[in-house]
Amino acid sequence: MSRLAELYLQAEQYGAEKQLPYAGALPPADAFLLLELDPSARLVDVRTRAELDWVGRPRIADAQYIHLEWTRYPGSVPNPDFIEKMQELVQPDTPVLFLCRSAVRSKASAIAVTKAGFSRAFDLLEGFEGDRDANGHRKTVGGWCLRGLPWIGA
Repeated sequence: MSRLAELYLQAEQYGAEKQLPYAGALPPADAFLLLELDPSARLVDVRTRAELDWVGRPRIADAQYIHLEWTRYPGSVPNPDFIEKMQELVQPDTPVLFLCRSAVRSKASAIAVTKAGFSRAFDLLEGFEGDRDANGHRKTVGGWCLRGLPWIGA
């Protein structure tokens, strides 16, 4: 079995074990490797434009990166065009990994697109910045950045 097949199997097994309503999930390092090994896979960053501008984004192939807000800033207003835009940008059988700050909006996005007919929606566990630590700071408890994966700063 190829390393890519192992990653998809790992993600799907995690999804089955956790009874996720979407295809599965991977931790950041494995998600990054999957993106390197599968050029057809897409990373959909569902954070707000403000988060990208102030915090940065993963450094991956431009062709694999999609920014599509789940909620809009300011006000955290749900993006009513999210599913329609996904359908315009990605085929329903394309492997799609969803990323947000701490893996809350990414889960919601994966659920929504799965309900809309996308068969290979995955959550990127831990998010870009991870959870807050005891002092309320991010990038110290999990996340893409803490794991030392490449990213472009704001």
